[in-house]
Amino acid sequence: MANSTEAQKPQNTKKNKKKGATLDTFYGAKIQNTEEIEEDIQENAPKPSKGNGNSPQTHEEFESEMTKKMEAFWEEKWEIMQKKFTHLQNQFDQTVKENQALKQELIKQSQNTKKLEENIKYLTDKVIDLENRGRRDNLRIIGLPEKPEINTKLDMVIQDIIKENCPEILEQGGNTATDRAHRTPSTLNPQKTTPRNVIAKFQSYQTKEKILQEARKRQFRYKGMPIRVTQDLASCTLNDHKAWNMIFRKARELGLQPRISYPAKLTIYFQEKVWAFNKIEETSNFLQRKDQSSVESLIPKNKEQGIPEKVNIKERGKMLSSFTQTLFYNHDKPI
Repeated sequence: MANSTEAQKPQNTKKNKKKGATLDTFYGAKIQNTEEIEEDIQENAPKPSKGNGNSPQTHEEFESEMTKKMEAFWEEKWEIMQKKFTHLQNQFDQTVKENQALKQELIKQSQNTKKLEENIKYLTDKVIDLENRGRRDNLRIIGLPEKPEINTKLDMVIQDIIKENCPEILEQGGNTATDRAHRTPSTLNPQKTTPRNVIAKFQSYQTKEKILQEARKRQFRYKGMPIRVTQDLASCTLNDHKAWNMIFRKARELGLQPRISYPAKLTIYFQEKVWAFNKIEETSNFLQRKDQSSVESLIPKNKEQGIPEKVNIKERGKMLSSFTQTLFYNHDKPI
């Protein structure tokens, strides 16, 4: 055991010596590096002048040299920054010019688009008007029962309607013949319970107008069943007419005499006065704010007799202008 202990001591001694050598080497290397750095600083440090060996003058020269180097460095950096700034400024100016050009082009395109929209509206209205003129000899019959014996003999059915509702036209010898008559749409929709409309084209425009005038005066019937007879119009015009339905019913409830005139304008007749509306909003505001008595209050009366004055056709324009001003420019005043 003693031998083993003695044998271990030399080994531990060797380890300690090895460890000590390592620390000495580390600190020695650190000191050596510090000395090398000091030598580099001394070598690069400004040397005293040969004239008088004055140390402050040597530092001034060193500061002057370093200042020149720094100035050169920053001048180089400034030139690079200046070039970049100039490049960015040029890009910005170019972008501004392009943006202005795009704005001008956008204005031109907007003007062209507006002109195109106006032309499209004009052409659309023109096409609709031409279609309506092509239908000027047509009548649309609504509510005629959907039966095979009627569908196969529509021409004869139309003659029966004329005989039943306006026989005076036949007595006057009017030409009530039709070129053709058909259902529209051409195919029957089984999901709809209402009968399809009938379109009849008359040979005589005058006869068609007489029938239409009689249909406006009273309810037409076919073998006792009520039907409606109206002017046949283009689908776009019919949709515009349908938009007036609610206003039309409201005007009737107020005791007015509404009528939808061509192409889609509501005309109200009341005690020999006429008011025309091109927009639904105008008529809606009018009907919401006024009942029958308020409309009567707008009509000028004879001061002595207290009855409505009779206004001829020439005075209707003045009446309409006065009514329009009262209706649309005096909203805050209760009527």
